Amino acid sequence: MSHPLLINCAFLNARPTGLMTYATNLLPYLHAPGLQPPLCLSARDLADVTCYSVPGNMSADDGSQGHFRRLLWTQWQLPQLYRRLQADLLFSPIPEAPLASRCRFIVTLHDLIPLRYPVSRSPLSFYCRYYVPRVLSSALHVLCDSEATARDATDRLGIPAAKTTVIPLACDRERFRPLAIEPGNFFLHLGRHDPHKNLARVLRAFAALPRSSASDPELWLAGSGDRRHTPVLKALADELGIATRVRWLDYVGADELPVLLNQAIALVFPSLWEGFGLPVLEAMACGTPVITSNCSSLPEAAGDAALLVDPLSVDELSAALQTIASDRSVQQQLRVRGLQRAAQFSWERTGRETSALLAHWL
Repeated sequence: MSHPLLINCAFLNARPTGLMTYATNLLPYLHAPGLQPPLCLSARDLADVTCYSVPGNMSADDGSQGHFRRLLWTQWQLPQLYRRLQADLLFSPIPEAPLASRCRFIVTLHDLIPLRYPVSRSPLSFYCRYYVPRVLSSALHVLCDSEATARDATDRLGIPAAKTTVIPLACDRERFRPLAIEPGNFFLHLGRHDPHKNLARVLRAFAALPRSSASDPELWLAGSGDRRHTPVLKALADELGIATRVRWLDYVGADELPVLLNQAIALVFPSLWEGFGLPVLEAMACGTPVITSNCSSLPEAAGDAALLVDPLSVDELSAALQTIASDRSVQQQLRVRGLQRAAQFSWERTGRETSALLAHWL
């Protein structure tokens, strides 16, 4: 039996990440009218989608070896599956596809952060510098999460603007919504401890807040640590005299995240660069005030529903923290605007726009 549309989800892993959130929320809507349902290539069973099993050792769960195995599988095994399953089009929710083959494919580009903020001898920098540009050049079309990412594809990699389409992400508003729970007394940051997440300036801005009593707010950092960066950040917190007021939560599971966002005074997300900024949307959907950057894709996600700051300015960031901590009218205004802004995004819209674009190429 032929399967006109194959969806390559060999990268899915056990811990939900932004990429996995995107793919799994998109899949239920990729049923173009008049076309057969797509076949998903995945090592995991997925709800509402027909899956074809692929090896289960090719995700981030298996470290760099998992990524390497997946890239080899993509070049050598995936074209064989494409022919065997009589596919007409391959869609990959990440920028990976077979290069020396006759596979017709469309991919999604989320960001080019490893090119903007390269890490010496990092495999990810090599991947983005040499492999991703070839994939994008060979693709029939490239989906992008934001105008900022589409501009990067054109300006940095020479991908024609006419070959890109911007389809913004969304969040699950069944999970991310206001909850009737006791508020906490902490600012929250979500994300890994990578340099572009700007955590050193977050710590300095938090340290600059005036102290008044033992009930002053804390700073909670939720995200996977990194042996290269986390010790440096913890040493900085100690040097600034705020170590006892900073909590390092590591990775937060999908069920805990809406609760944590609802309890936070505000989400603090002054990243130097993002492809979209999903935590901003998730926080706003919970009615949580947001402080984020005035650059990259973040204004596209936040609109006028957040306090936008220069991410390079510790003073601006500290002033925004102080404003939200001390001004209840600003808190309330941001809650209302955030809920209205989040309601403008939906996975159904993202999925249907993606489905229509895929159907055009079938």
